[in-house]
Amino acid sequence: MARPGHAWSRPSSKADEAEEAEDPLDAMISRTGCMAQHRELQECMAERQDWRHCQPQVRAFGECMARRQRLEE
Repeated sequence: MARPGHAWSRPSSKADEAEEAEDPLDAMISRTGCMAQHRELQECMAERQDWRHCQPQVRAFGECMARRQRLEE
């Protein structure tokens, strides 16, 4: 049995690697430049558990995404 403080670590599995990989949705939002607004919305949703209480964050994220889309057109 290993002593406390040993240097052994569990070998990583493919599932562990997938969990550590960046979420594709987060990567897409990051490319838009709207990640800060998205995070604020996520934090509000986690705290309030109801999107109706997060309308300023919903609007800010929507406006950021709309600006991005107008720039691409």
